[in-house]
Amino acid sequence: MDDLRIKYIDLIAGAADEGALEDLRVQAVGKKGEVSLKMRELGKMTPEERQVAGPALNALKDEINSALAAKKAALADAALDERLRTEWLDVTLPARDRRQGTIHPVSQVTEEVTTIFADMGFSVAEGPQIESDWYNFDALNIPAEHPTRTEMDTFYMHRAEGDNRPPHVLRTHTSPVQIRSMEAQGAPIRVIAPGRVYRADYDQTHTPMFHQIEGLAIDKDLSMANLKWCLEEFCRAYFEVDKVELRFRASHFPFTEPSAEVDLRCSWKGGTLKVGEGDDWMEILGSGMVHPKVLQAGGIDPADWQGFAFGMGIDRIAMLKYGMPDLRAFFDSDLRWLRHYGFAALDAPNLPAGLSR
Repeated sequence: MDDLRIKYIDLIAGAADEGALEDLRVQAVGKKGEVSLKMRELGKMTPEERQVAGPALNALKDEINSALAAKKAALADAALDERLRTEWLDVTLPARDRRQGTIHPVSQVTEEVTTIFADMGFSVAEGPQIESDWYNFDALNIPAEHPTRTEMDTFYMHRAEGDNRPPHVLRTHTSPVQIRSMEAQGAPIRVIAPGRVYRADYDQTHTPMFHQIEGLAIDKDLSMANLKWCLEEFCRAYFEVDKVELRFRASHFPFTEPSAEVDLRCSWKGGTLKVGEGDDWMEILGSGMVHPKVLQAGGIDPADWQGFAFGMGIDRIAMLKYGMPDLRAFFDSDLRWLRHYGFAALDAPNLPAGLSR
């Protein structure tokens, strides 16, 4: 046993890394290690011999394990010392040039749109991104058989087996915020609801997560004429032009009646978008008069109140205004892209000075 102790204590002391240390542990006290094999021989000894050999073998095993632990700690300390030596920082060196961050185009455009509608008397409303099936579909008059309610288009939250509660989804639009706002504030009301939304789609102009902003106005005598004026004023201010022309095309949305897609007159000559001129038309948003069933779901009597609603993609109108060709780049976290398309952090959008400076 003295020979084994001297052998392994010396080998452990000379181990260069944790890998070599582990090999020595296996050789000495592993299942087939030398000390373990010696302990198996205790069964062949007389009781008197076991009384002497047993405690000696246990003491040897403990001594080797202690030596292994001490060496492992010493190797870790040495590795830390080496890392500290090579990764040191001279705090007396001059600081690098201060770099000013930039604002992401989505944040910039959200602020621009909010500023425009705030000037018209709209306040900002928010809601949860995980919504119940009722707020996301039923309250908005979307029938059970509507294709958007399938898992091909909507992300449903997982439910445990036997869970009979209504399903929850990642909201597919910010329209549920309209219902929550009507429930909380009643009528009259004027709100916009910007935020993230989710749909199962991914290509050059679609991503699974994107940003929308929707507007809702309810009062005693609102009409499509008020909606048209509101959207014209928005487009004129957002695209920073003196004149715009909108075209309303009849469409169908479950939550509005009548419903209309809105096109903007523009020109694409030379690959550059020019708003308010030319012979081209570009669809920019959907709108309409709020459906009576949606008013009822929000706790408002459609016999006394009426209103309009509209919705548009923040990412899409950012691409149009600032000439960004691919929506997917919005979410690539590429600092070069952000430095190119980003906005100065301290330049808050405002209508008198101009939205984008």
